[in-house]
Amino acid sequence: MPTTGRAAALLGGVALAMGIWGAASAQGTTEAPAPGAPAGTYLAARAAALSSDFAAAARLLAQALREDSDDLWLLESALVANLSLGRMDDARALADTALAAGLRSPIAHLALDIAHAMDRDWRGLLRELEAGHGVGPLVDGLSRGWAWQGVGEPDRALSAFDELAGAPGLRTFGLYHKALALALQGDLEGADELLSLPPSQGIAPTRRAVLAHVEVLSALGRNADALALLDDSVPADLDAALLDIRDRLEEGGTLPFTFVTSAAEGLSEAYLNVAATLADGEPQTALLYARASLALDTGRSEAALLAATLLQELGQPRLAREAFALVPEGDPSFLAAELGRAGVLQAEGEPQAALEVLSGLARGVPDRPEVASAQGDLLRVSDRWEEAEEAYDRAIALSPPGSGTLWYLHFTRALAREARGDWPGTESDLRRSLELRPDSPQVLNHLGYGLVERGEKFPEALELLQRAVALRPDSGAIVDSLGWAFFKLGRQREAVETLERAVSLLPHDPVVNDHLGDAYWMVGRLREARFQWSRALSFEPTPEEAGRIRDKLVHGLEAGAAAPAETAALPGGAGGG
Repeated sequence: MPTTGRAAALLGGVALAMGIWGAASAQGTTEAPAPGAPAGTYLAARAAALSSDFAAAARLLAQALREDSDDLWLLESALVANLSLGRMDDARALADTALAAGLRSPIAHLALDIAHAMDRDWRGLLRELEAGHGVGPLVDGLSRGWAWQGVGEPDRALSAFDELAGAPGLRTFGLYHKALALALQGDLEGADELLSLPPSQGIAPTRRAVLAHVEVLSALGRNADALALLDDSVPADLDAALLDIRDRLEEGGTLPFTFVTSAAEGLSEAYLNVAATLADGEPQTALLYARASLALDTGRSEAALLAATLLQELGQPRLAREAFALVPEGDPSFLAAELGRAGVLQAEGEPQAALEVLSGLARGVPDRPEVASAQGDLLRVSDRWEEAEEAYDRAIALSPPGSGTLWYLHFTRALAREARGDWPGTESDLRRSLELRPDSPQVLNHLGYGLVERGEKFPEALELLQRAVALRPDSGAIVDSLGWAFFKLGRQREAVETLERAVSLLPHDPVVNDHLGDAYWMVGRLREARFQWSRALSFEPTPEEAGRIRDKLVHGLEAGAAAPAETAALPGGAGGG
């Protein structure tokens, strides 16, 4: 798919209008309120819009509009809030009002496009597009193609997708949706031909494109080819949805082409593709399209997962949980949705509720390693290390030998074992993790730092840390580990040079500043040493570390004994990673 910046440009009006909406929100405290709206309500609505609090924004904007129904900013902002919440009927009414009031808004046109598609009024959607009431080149082209399919003119649908494929930067979208339209029309061979094109000539091998192609191949009676495509295109650790497909293929059953069964589902897929393209750089705009996708096909579970992820990123955990809950039990994506919901609960500071979700999942699908892994992660950060280790044991046992996550499971089990004081088990897991992922900076760092702290195998420890720094030269945490190794080896000038670089990368970290203070002391730079220790104290070290640093400030390094920092001070060890 095109890069986010390119796609945003091709989306045109909506991306621009969302940017203007955000900018206007940011200026809310300095601009005068709308003439008829109470100042408090108006400013509160702006603040809610700025913080992506869509529910509060929708409520406050509706209140403000009752006082001033013609204010164009209020109308468009209310439209955005309601689209973001998935309230399509309210969005339709606001779009009609806004356009009647003279607002020239691509967001209003998008809302009406969604409304026409929900009503299966494809002629109405085509009339809007022919009148120039569009959203942007990409969305308009996709909408035109599926609208022609909806009115029963498949040749014109294919022509519309051909036209889109000929536009600069839009080839992959046009060819992909033409392939879906061909499969819907019964031309599976034609769909296979397009979906088989190499990425350099057309269709990007996204997960969605692979899933569509797998169904096409199976419907053609080519299950072996479908299995080969699945194996070649996705990781060894298949998620629940992909495992369900693989099982059905291996059983010899034919998968019918159900990826898109109507024009509405085709347009839903188009909106999902746009949302996924914008997700990394334009989360608010992406959310509008994820909601649009769900409005046209409530069963498009990937749209629900994406909407939930975007809402979490936008700081709306309650709405994120509600979006995850849109995926019903029994759907192949239910496992991913519940894992996401547990993650939101954990981020909200509700670990027990998150554990309850994961425990329910473990009872329902006891053979899924990702559930056991998530339990281990949550138990570990809750300082329940023994239970965490047991959960990681299950995750490792359940993972297939070629799993791409085994290295990380051994690493996280090492962290749990380390917290329990089991260094032999920790070292064993770290070494196994490195066997599976030899170039993992965080594992190299953690093993190297652990050896340094124990005073063991210094030559190997130094080599491990040097490799980690070579892989992540901008990681202050990892550079700190190398500097601390030089310190422990008595190579103080190298320690100073390296730790100064670590402080430049992590200037506000108490552990790194403390380490540099120790190194300064050892080379006779006593005033600078005390300065660094004072800085370390100002950055809220743990109580134990703070007491040790205060002793050094009074008595010098000998009193503080240059004790090593806690290895959990930064992610991946004292040096992090």
